[in-house]
Amino acid sequence: MTTEHESLRPPPYQAVLRAYERRVEDYLSAPTETALVRVWAQQRRLEQEFAKPGRFDLGHTVWTPGAQEALVVAAHLPIEFLLRHKRGDWGDLDQEDRRANEAALVHQSRLLSAYRTRLGAKLWVITESDRSATTLLLPEEY
Repeated sequence: MTTEHESLRPPPYQAVLRAYERRVEDYLSAPTETALVRVWAQQRRLEQEFAKPGRFDLGHTVWTPGAQEALVVAAHLPIEFLLRHKRGDWGDLDQEDRRANEAALVHQSRLLSAYRTRLGAKLWVITESDRSATTLLLPEEY
């Protein structure tokens, strides 16, 4: 039996993402060797969380040159957005698009998520209907 407090806890992947984000922000504000070691330690936890099954398979993952540049400039890893996507956290989508993704899980259609980097760049993550590939891209690269 879970208590009301336990039911309000975010899924574990969200806690890992938040902890990673805090470590990166700490490093960006004071780039010391100790802060960098903490980022790496949290990155390993993020990778462990990413290795767990999601709501669907991502297939082969790729990212476009524009997405790579946006990630580097904002000090993000692709895994941050891919993890959210595969767990069904669709990001900055309206209700209609969220419902379309939920239906796509049942009917094997294409999945789309939209996110923003910490510097405000918009990123899309698209998984093909056959789940063979997932692409991280800028909307203008579609």
